[in-house]
Amino acid sequence: MLIPLALIAFWPTPVDRPVQGLLADTLSFLHRHGIPDWFNYQFVEATANVMLFVPVGFVSALSFPEKRWWQVGAFGLLVSGCIELGQLIFLHDRFASPTDIVTNMSGTVIGALISALAGKWLEAHHLAATNLQ
Repeated sequence: MLIPLALIAFWPTPVDRPVQGLLADTLSFLHRHGIPDWFNYQFVEATANVMLFVPVGFVSALSFPEKRWWQVGAFGLLVSGCIELGQLIFLHDRFASPTDIVTNMSGTVIGALISALAGKWLEAHHLAATNLQ
């Protein structure tokens, strides 16, 4: 999980550069066929940032079960802040963004909450199965 995250975060150029034309064409096609204008490049990029960090939150919550969701979120904030600082200092073709920090942290929190919900669901099903025996 960390290797793909590091590759995406520290790739020397924006990782979507090779598909920017295709993405723009796809969004244009979708808009012509009824998809609202708010579903634009910024929305796709923000959603991708959230989704990139959901596994970070999920695995972190499983690895440190004594931590609360907001503590896992703070970890996501720290990781994202370090990534954005690294991009600012070392990668001239990348753009450090406070929005990326917020979306990455949001993904971490979502992952932690999914982990908590999955744990409660498994616990409930385990108890139900135990009562059947």
